Amino acid sequence: MTIEPKTQREHIISLHGHITGLKKEVEDIKSNHLKHIHEEIDKLGGKIDKIYWVVLSTVGAVGLMVLETFIQMFPSVIL
Repeated sequence: MTIEPKTQREHIISLHGHITGLKKEVEDIKSNHLKHIHEEIDKLGGKIDKIYWVVLSTVGAVGLMVLETFIQMFPSVIL
């Protein structure tokens, strides 16, 4: 059972209490949950960078092998 405010003053005090409670909850979310999410995203970014460089190196090596094969097949065209 909730107590219903009877006057405008009681309504304002009740709303002020709700707003204060919401401010505390938002601050809790910002300080705890968002901080941890930000740290996890930073860690994930480092892992993605490593994967990117491995893929880029592999593609470069394959490209060099294809170029070498092309040069061996058509030596007179290159020279």
